[in-house]
Amino acid sequence: MALRGALLRLHKSLLEMERRAYEKEFGAVNAGELFRLVVDNPQFAWLHNLSEFVVRIDETLTSEAPVAAEDADVALELARKMFAPTASGDEFQKKYFDAIQNDPVVVMDHAELARLFASRVPDRQAEG
Repeated sequence: MALRGALLRLHKSLLEMERRAYEKEFGAVNAGELFRLVVDNPQFAWLHNLSEFVVRIDETLTSEAPVAAEDADVALELARKMFAPTASGDEFQKKYFDAIQNDPVVVMDHAELARLFASRVPDRQAEG
């Protein structure tokens, strides 16, 4: 699923961005410390929704039931709403907006998502 790959790349970029910010203030962390930070540190908490979204996609893809086209459309529509960067949205959208303003790698990953969203227009929009 193209959405899963795009989200994994974006998640990695956002995680690395937060890691750099954390290390700038507190010093270098190893992989084990980073895992603990991602789970427990408030600076990384905004990324939990993204992690959970990818886990749900993975659970759907590994289930024995085939993925229905409607399920894929719902996932894409949820991602479209979640990854709408805005300075006036929910906490994730605000942090995501800031990340896009500050990290060129995140900009590239967001552009990949935007292309994916543009290539998959929901039926109700196509009919309008």
